[in-house]
Amino acid sequence: MAGVVQPKRQDTRKFFENLSGAGKSIAVLTSGGDAQGMNAAVRAVVRMGIYVGAKVYFIHEGYQGMVDGGDNIKEATWESVSSMLQVGGTVIGSARCKEFRTHEGRLKAAHNLVQRSITNLCVIGGDGSLTGANLFREEWSGLLDELLKQGLIDEAAVRSNSVLHIVGMVGSIDNDFCGTDMTIGTDSALHRIIEVVDAIMTTAQSHQRTFVLEVMGRHCGYLAMVSALACGADWVFIPEMPPEDGWEESMCQKLSENRADKKRLNIIIVAEGAIDCHNKAITPDYIKDLVVRNLGFDTRVTILGHVQRGGTPSAFDRILASRMGVEAVLALLEASANTPACVVSLVGNQAVRLPLMECVQMTQEVQKAMDEKKFEEAVKLRGRSFENNLITYRLLSHRKADSELPNGEEEAGDEEQFNSSFNVAVLNVGAPAAGMNAAVRSAVRVGITEGHKMFAVNDGFEGFYKGQIKEIKWGDVGGWTGQGGSLLGTKRTLPGKHLEKIAEQMRIHNINALLVIGGFEAFESLLQLYEARADYEEFCIPMCMLPATISNNVPGTDLSLGADTAINAIVETCDRIKQSASGTKRRVFIIETMGGYCGYLATVGGLAAGADTVYIYEEPFDIRDLQANVEHLTQKMKTSIQRGIVLRNENCNENFTTDFIYQLYTEEGRGVFDCRKNILGHMQQGGAPSPFDRNFSTKIAAKAIQWITRTLKDSYKGGRVFANSEDTACLLGMRRRAMVFQPVSQLRDETDFVHRIPKEQWWLKLRPLMKILAKYKTSYDVSDSGQLEHVTRFRPKESNTSATI
Repeated sequence: MAGVVQPKRQDTRKFFENLSGAGKSIAVLTSGGDAQGMNAAVRAVVRMGIYVGAKVYFIHEGYQGMVDGGDNIKEATWESVSSMLQVGGTVIGSARCKEFRTHEGRLKAAHNLVQRSITNLCVIGGDGSLTGANLFREEWSGLLDELLKQGLIDEAAVRSNSVLHIVGMVGSIDNDFCGTDMTIGTDSALHRIIEVVDAIMTTAQSHQRTFVLEVMGRHCGYLAMVSALACGADWVFIPEMPPEDGWEESMCQKLSENRADKKRLNIIIVAEGAIDCHNKAITPDYIKDLVVRNLGFDTRVTILGHVQRGGTPSAFDRILASRMGVEAVLALLEASANTPACVVSLVGNQAVRLPLMECVQMTQEVQKAMDEKKFEEAVKLRGRSFENNLITYRLLSHRKADSELPNGEEEAGDEEQFNSSFNVAVLNVGAPAAGMNAAVRSAVRVGITEGHKMFAVNDGFEGFYKGQIKEIKWGDVGGWTGQGGSLLGTKRTLPGKHLEKIAEQMRIHNINALLVIGGFEAFESLLQLYEARADYEEFCIPMCMLPATISNNVPGTDLSLGADTAINAIVETCDRIKQSASGTKRRVFIIETMGGYCGYLATVGGLAAGADTVYIYEEPFDIRDLQANVEHLTQKMKTSIQRGIVLRNENCNENFTTDFIYQLYTEEGRGVFDCRKNILGHMQQGGAPSPFDRNFSTKIAAKAIQWITRTLKDSYKGGRVFANSEDTACLLGMRRRAMVFQPVSQLRDETDFVHRIPKEQWWLKLRPLMKILAKYKTSYDVSDSGQLEHVTRFRPKESNTSATI
């Protein structure tokens, strides 16, 4: 029977092949202070621009180059941005330009652009650079009229260059721009700070020293606060949170308490713009003198300075900048005469476009609020990410005295009694992942602050049924944030075969709630416990899982703890391999990554390392594809870029093994290029956690414990905990822009249990991006790309389900 023909889904989708850049000219410039990752953004703009058929120009030395013209404005080629992905700073130069601030300067700049028919400008810089670009756009038609009057251009030029389109990307290590969660360069600066802090900790420990570290951030305390969270600093000073009067005494008391607790070192982090509540600067030297005078501790000051701006960009910054660069070109292609200048930015895990001036005004309002000493307002204006960091820091930084802890023993009646001490067990399940220890530390400390008794289970569910369970105290988790692997010990054993013994241990230790930190095995374990609730009342308690696996293959979350650290390890190795290949010329490397059947590490690592091809299980390939890839590399060897990198996920195909691909490439490339192969192996699992993983673990674990406390309160009836509804066994994951608690029973349908991967994975959308940047013709669905949104002001108090990282 002929039914109604359903419209194809295709109809609603928007493909970027339909967007052509033919006849358009795009110029890209970096301005203001440099930041790691700017080069990745420049590379993405150039390659995406050329890919859609536009002409792309570099403007060297920022606005100064635009004013001076001449050789400062050069056409870019595909090859001209090769090898810059891994370079810090900005290759096309940046300069502060006084001349552009004058009308005459902008007139010269307009003349230089019109001569080359450039009407699309991509500006990478801080809020000052972006404000300048917007002013330039507003004055554009007036400037053209002036040039016409002076006889420097003709009527035709005025008509063909009548509108200037501007898209901004924020490059600033301070992360001080409102409307975006992360600016390009922030993550790399955190990498530099954490490398230094980790190194200082070992020497401080040897001599029982106190170190005062000054980090950048004249007006914004983001770097100081996140690095304090990421290294478990004793005290932090930031401009947005000036300490109360009498802070000197409180700080010294805390430092001496920590020493009394057998802690051999103290770390104090100071943002360079730190002030007290009377607007007086707090300097590292003042703090040092204070500690020496009051406590007599051996104290040293380290000022990190420009080290934070330097070095190679982290994987996060390369991916962020590459995504933003491509999004910027799309925004320019779609811009019409009345589209306002916009900023491409990241909220949660999603690319968005925001009106440039709304963001700039909000950023200026933060400064105004701080000048007027409205610090709470300033923190809110900074955005959810900043506010959440601050809340978590406050939660973890001060250990409450026992008398202050919530404890309802002496209060009468059942209603109040929910607050009395509950026993919460924490365990790691599956393969080790960086960030597990930071999550355990955060969970233990937040749990103690909430009045619970925390229990640590060694060696996962194997340790659980063997009774390896003991109480864990505040001091036991000191210094855990920066440690890789799993200090509690972790095993892949699932609880299914040992339910009887596990239930018995839960009875013995009176466990009222469970926090499981781990990968796919942890998800399966929680499902098994949830399903066993009918037979064992012991499992009718709140249970929460935090995804921690380098493979990032757990359903219900876009990101898992440990994946960022693993990608950084992959990218660092690929950088070194690329360098060795540049020396020998005409060499292709075949590199195998981990990840089981999940191609996340290979794909995202490939995007950040500038790979030519990435083979994964989720995107089937055959011998014809392999042949096409070899031919593509053969063509590449004829250009000036004479090296190639091919990534292969370990389980992408059972027959096309790494050896097979290596032999195929060797044979087919004979006489054109030679091949080498590398299997990265367990180096992807080890190493100290990256700043992102430390910070993400700390915040996600704190959130999970707060959920456990709420759920315990709701399920405490008649003197005991009883929770058997599906929403009391949850996975806490990041979904696009929010952190969400999802019942594991509902995630079952989203999972491919045979291959241990989610059925739908967001990062597959990044694959066309990687192919475009490697010069492959591909189809790219951009229906999801940012529509122009507005900057949201104070958000209502967040619901239980969501919060941005």
